[in-house]
This record gives sequence, C-alpha cells and structure tokens, in this order.
Amino acid sequence: MHSGKVKKLVRERGFGFISDTDGREVFFHQSGLVGVTFDVLKEEQDVEFDIEQSPKGPRAINVHAK
Repeated sequence: MHSGKVKKLVRERGFGFISDTDGREVFFHQSGLVGVTFDVLKEEQDVEFDIEQSPKGPRAINVHAK
C-alpha cells in the first residue's frame, strides 16, 4: 500500500492525480475509489492506494481517504 496526497482533480472528467511519498505522480479514475466518493474528495487530501500497470502507465486503484 502506498501513501500520498491528491494533487489534482479533474471533476468534469472523473479522474485525478496523486503525488505519492516518493514524488511520483500517479493517475487515478473515480472507479478506483473505495469508501469515499469522487464528489467529496479534495485536493491535498491524504490517501492510501495500490498501484497497477495499465496500458498508459501506472494507475492508482483501491484509493482510500485517510
């Protein structure tokens, strides 16, 4: 499990980016959220997540708000 902060949300498109503790920026889609809805997620919010490889690169899944 990785930790980070929500860096940017693109609400109209349903995705965003997380800055993890290693300094990487990881894409996530609202379908990867668990226990929180996309509507209440905020930029700079602390999150924990897993990473999977997608055809376009790493993607955060199982994203939980702390």
